[in-house]
Amino acid sequence: MRTSLIALGLAAATAFAAPASAQQASITQSIAGTRLDVSATGEVTRVPDIAVINAGVTTRSATAGGALREAANRMDRVRSELRKAGVEDRDIQTSNISLGANYVYENNQPPRINGYNASNQLSIRFRDIANAGKILDVLVAVGANEINGPSLTIDHPEAALDEARSKAVAAGRARADLYARAMGLRVVRIVSVSESGGSYPVPPPMPMMMRAEANQADTKVDPGVQKLQVNLAMTFELQ
Repeated sequence: MRTSLIALGLAAATAFAAPASAQQASITQSIAGTRLDVSATGEVTRVPDIAVINAGVTTRSATAGGALREAANRMDRVRSELRKAGVEDRDIQTSNISLGANYVYENNQPPRINGYNASNQLSIRFRDIANAGKILDVLVAVGANEINGPSLTIDHPEAALDEARSKAVAAGRARADLYARAMGLRVVRIVSVSESGGSYPVPPPMPMMMRAEANQADTKVDPGVQKLQVNLAMTFELQ
């Protein structure tokens, strides 16, 4: 006897279109038995292996050109120390150069310029997180007076995401088997699988305190762990 079509979470249908991939490609198949739609999540954790930190210099001078030149000279020293520490050119990127005038406001007088501030910033990728803090301390010693970060991430997350995908598929199948047993049915086949995308949260950069005294402890960057997650929508046929 043909079983009536039911859907958990979706309307019943004898034919349906389901996304076959994250790009929303669709397929249409007929289901002879009972349709079951489930969602499943796979998660894994990894230790971040990349720290992205912004470091730069801010200078002040009576002239705009003077402020920019001083910032450029100090930033050259910062770049030189980064290269000595083994940071490759591909991991050093200018993120911001800015110049602004300082104004003095007096009663009943138009504002007048009282010098200029220049800022020169680099975005630095540290592939050796354990030594990132020590390198930052050296940068401060050679003139870097602005440091923000770190933003910790995983350089090549594909293998970890594949592991999360396998876990998501296993979780979805286990859930389908549970529903089938509860209804006195069995899983005949997986009709479709749709991935909503692999992701892992990247914490926003947090301000770092620069070392103020030479006898204080070295700056340290703790990588911790990050969670990688994949979400699947799965459709099964039960009989």
